[in-house]
Amino acid sequence: MRRRRDGETGRPRAIADALEEMLRLRGLDDDVARAWVLETWAELVGPQIAAVTEPRLVAEDGTLVVGVRTHGWMTELAMMERTLVAKVNAAAPKNPVRRIRWELQR
Repeated sequence: MRRRRDGETGRPRAIADALEEMLRLRGLDDDVARAWVLETWAELVGPQIAAVTEPRLVAEDGTLVVGVRTHGWMTELAMMERTLVAKVNAAAPKNPVRRIRWELQR
């Protein structure tokens, strides 16, 4: 089989491999790795907390920004932050969450 100039053989490959390479080449792989927590938040924190929160983003420094419905819940969750960070990081594939910033939802 002839090789192309870019070193590829021209054989088909799994789309997951191609996507992973494309994200890496564009410097987006770390962003995607951090975003997993947004998709799994409800499973990680349970239905009661998930019902009153909405994960918004994970910053490059490892800060998870979470919207909270009420001041009361924000106070309660702030006291639970260390436990929640540990719970999230126990399931983290990579790029751990370093802290959580709670914001009141409007």
